[in-house]
Amino acid sequence: MTGTRDSGEQLRRLQLVTDAALSKLGVEDLLEELLVRARELLHADTATVMLLDPTGAELVATATSGLEREVRQGVRVPVGRGFAGTVAATAQPLAIDRVDETNVMSPVVLHEHIASMLGVPMITAGRLLGVLYVGARRPRRFAAGDIELLQLVADRIAPATQARMHSLDRATAYALQRSLLPTRPPDMAGLELAVRYVPGAEVGVGGDWYDVFELPSGAIGVAVGDVAGNGLRAAVVMGRIRSALRAYALETDDPADVLTRLDRKIHRFEPGAMATAIYAVIDPSLDTVTMSTAGHPPPMFATPATPGELLTIRANLPLGTDMHLARTNTALALPTGGTLLFYTDGLVERRARSISEGLDRLAAAVTATAPDRLCTTVMATMLQDQPAGDDIALLALRRTA
Repeated sequence: MTGTRDSGEQLRRLQLVTDAALSKLGVEDLLEELLVRARELLHADTATVMLLDPTGAELVATATSGLEREVRQGVRVPVGRGFAGTVAATAQPLAIDRVDETNVMSPVVLHEHIASMLGVPMITAGRLLGVLYVGARRPRRFAAGDIELLQLVADRIAPATQARMHSLDRATAYALQRSLLPTRPPDMAGLELAVRYVPGAEVGVGGDWYDVFELPSGAIGVAVGDVAGNGLRAAVVMGRIRSALRAYALETDDPADVLTRLDRKIHRFEPGAMATAIYAVIDPSLDTVTMSTAGHPPPMFATPATPGELLTIRANLPLGTDMHLARTNTALALPTGGTLLFYTDGLVERRARSISEGLDRLAAAVTATAPDRLCTTVMATMLQDQPAGDDIALLALRRTA
């Protein structure tokens, strides 16, 4: 009879975790409900999720039921040290029936007089996401059935947590991107300007940016770039690169020199980051544009007498690859009515066609028309009725009479 009761109790506990009704909850509510159920089913006093930070070196208290102080204080535990750090390092369950400074690093756990703990790894798509653990204030030994149950809870929490993180990162990246990009191009005598930015439907917000500003000499600086990757990390790096480029542009009107300094900054302070960029300086008379490219697609150019064409510019390596190679400039005459279109590769790259085909299609759509109309025409031609797969930044300018 005892074995039957134990089997029945275990079945009831498993049903509470796999309850189909849980799938109807939103991510936030699901995470909260599963932590509460983990506490109840394991007769524990606390249930906590610690997630790996972006470096993969530390766990950060992220969500909890019963140990709120740990989340509020942002407790961090190095991977490989202490209770939670050991679970993360080994990716194996761990139970301890005596908690003290020798096996637990969290000061909150010690302060709350937790006596026994059970932790399991949170793994999704074969990748460690973090650790789920429960704690009891009364000494106890966790059984094999408890480990199985907590692992089941972790397997439900992991994808929900990953979805939550992805949603938060995407929203934050989008807000950051919007705050960093100019809302509209500035008014500049002798130039008409228009811009577009569209986040990618497949990858979300990335590191594409554009910028236009007046320099102390009276020249005009124009920059368009694309940080490799997408999401919050790419948006953050984009913001730093854009700010640094502005700072270096105040010191010299030489585009190649600006990109050289920017490359050095990226190697020093953004290791592992890579970006393409094109930076152009229009002289105060507006007669000449001098530009340097770092692995970025050349702009399109059109005049009232000539159709759109892809400019031939001396190619240089992307930022973050090799800062020892010299960068070069290319100069271009800008007549009245001359129109330049700068863009990122999301505009011309598609899985179903070659980039050369995309560039040919773009060139055919570029004319020396009003920049806002040009942007509208180009976006309609290149995207048609399809959403952008990758994010797109577009900047058009025309010299007026």
